[in-house]
Formats: sequence, structure tokens, C-alpha cells
Amino acid sequence: MIVPALALVLEFPMGVAIGTSLLVIAVIAVNAAVALAARAGAGSIDWGTTLVFTAAATAGVGAGKRIADRLEPESMQRAFAALLVTY
Repeated sequence: MIVPALALVLEFPMGVAIGTSLLVIAVIAVNAAVALAARAGAGSIDWGTTLVFTAAATAGVGAGKRIADRLEPESMQRAFAALLVTY
């Protein structure tokens, strides 16, 4: 929801909106990593599940970048808008 707000309300170009959104996500990820480190010693983490989700997310990022590199920004914006409307 950050990308549409940045693109529509603040009139950021789509690439800048996506990059800014990724920065926000990176900050949240650092916070999550600190929380993970704090809980790691407690033994309450299922490392198998954690590794599966991490591998899937990493593969998704790589695939998404390859797809995004082949598309025009306008078509990505239209596809994202359609996703928001249908979801």
C-alpha cells in the first residue's frame, strides 16, 4: 500500500515509489532481524520453517527483479493497479 500512496498522493515516479517502499521494507527487516536475534537464544524458533521461508523469499525477489527488468514501468503500474482493484 506504500507504493500507490507514494505514486498517487505524493506523485513520485513509479521507480522512486518502489525504491522508497523497498527502503521502508529494509528498515522493517532490520528490526525483524534484531527481534530474531533476541529470540534465537530462547529456543522458540523453528529453524526449518524459517529457512524454507527465507529461501522462498530470496527466490521470489530474484524472479521478480528479472521480470521487472523486462517490463515497462507503465505496464507494471497498470498491473499493480489491477491487483489492488481485484484484491
